[in-house]
Amino acid sequence: MRVLITGITGFAGSHLAEYILNNKPGVEVYGIVRWRSRFENIQHIIDKINLVEADLKDAYSVKKALAKIKPDWIFHLAAQSFVPSSWRLPAETMSINVIGQINLFEAILELKISPRIHIAGSSEEYGLVYPDEIPIKESNPLRPLSPYAVSKVAQDLLAYQYFKSYGLDTVRTRGFNHTGPRRGEVFVTSNFAKQIAEIEKGRREPIIMVGNLDAKRDFTDVRDMVKAYWLCLEKGESGEVYNIGSGKTYKISQILDILLSYSKLNVKIKKDPERMRPSDVPILVADNTKFVKLTDWKPEIPINQTLLDLLNFWRQRV
Repeated sequence: MRVLITGITGFAGSHLAEYILNNKPGVEVYGIVRWRSRFENIQHIIDKINLVEADLKDAYSVKKALAKIKPDWIFHLAAQSFVPSSWRLPAETMSINVIGQINLFEAILELKISPRIHIAGSSEEYGLVYPDEIPIKESNPLRPLSPYAVSKVAQDLLAYQYFKSYGLDTVRTRGFNHTGPRRGEVFVTSNFAKQIAEIEKGRREPIIMVGNLDAKRDFTDVRDMVKAYWLCLEKGESGEVYNIGSGKTYKISQILDILLSYSKLNVKIKKDPERMRPSDVPILVADNTKFVKLTDWKPEIPINQTLLDLLNFWRQRV
């Protein structure tokens, strides 16, 4: 079986490739890369995977890559995935996330291939959630509060529309927050961990810069998340959508406290206006009943272990 991962050089993509190589013998792993892609996340497995150059924004290169690979499964993870960047670059976010996915779908139709396709959506699609809607079910209204969230809603609904219109074998997930080693430094858990590691090595003052510490998020270890992605295509129903999350919430302030508990630092906490969003989602927590009932998946790595692994990752990097 041939599996294609878009975004293989990224955070979740690299962990998914690693999971398949370690647990699914006989599966060939392919990834799409751009000429300017950074390879540090896959350097340790680069001789075990097959990389094909393409840019999702370029329809011709996408079609050419798919014609070469002829994948049986596609995990579509490539995206502009940082919410604050979407405020600064809304058009670019839409281009990568929405037009990129359309180019992928159109190439599949033109080539008359029929892979199973996983579309990695986001809990940010739910956006404004009212107290009586917690935990969030898949049937909850989508009220996106950022350009990124709007782009993920578009990806989600396009996957449904192409399933209904053309019979594309799409399965959608709405992944809640996930973190762990290799998480990009712009994301909150990783940013905190990097700041702590830098302070420990005397590379910055003992001040942790923070944004909104009151937001509540449902965190899952990325290594558990990618297992769910695999199960999504192994057992998921075509055209369906599934929440993937732990069902537990943590305040961002709690995440910071856990990370600091692994260090002997005495630090000050300082709010940074640049880290505040024009509108923020107060709480996101998954009702994962639908997915768990279908697959028996459950998160296995506790948040404390995830955060310790993340901190140690940054201790080795800085």
